[in-house]
Amino acid sequence: MTTAVIDSTQQDVVVRRITCDDNAAIAQVIRQVSAEFGLTADKGYTVADPNLDILCEIYSQPRSAYWVVELNGKIAGGGGVAPLIGEGEDICELQKMYFMSSLRGKGLAKRLALQAMAYAKEQGFTRCYLETTASLTQAIALYEHLGFEHIDGALGSTGHVDCEVTMLKSL
Repeated sequence: MTTAVIDSTQQDVVVRRITCDDNAAIAQVIRQVSAEFGLTADKGYTVADPNLDILCEIYSQPRSAYWVVELNGKIAGGGGVAPLIGEGEDICELQKMYFMSSLRGKGLAKRLALQAMAYAKEQGFTRCYLETTASLTQAIALYEHLGFEHIDGALGSTGHVDCEVTMLKSL
């Protein structure tokens, strides 16, 4: 477990691997952040993710990992990496990077993305793919800063029909 003081108010941030006790809390974070950015069914987005309430089980699969971010003992974000379904053994996907507003602007998304990609490289992946939506401009800027390049079309079988931004990075 890694703990770091992140600002002058002495807020403690812990980044750790997900446990099954975290499923409900991280699912709530993902739903809340999605709604904050208008990524809801009433805005035309497909929001039914059958895995959202069982992320611990999903990321306990081989070559997969998910980390939650706690702020003062409460889960406020997370992100993970897993093999990209429908692609070769060398490509993974950066997945479910969601952060409550209380975590944004502190470098935690960058830290978590770098941690996930380091893990992916240890697992033998040579490329990392991601999908997002154009309205998430801060996320796109981060991914570009991390060396992800825009590609013309989707890879694999992610089921993310609403994600029109596709990016790829060599690890």
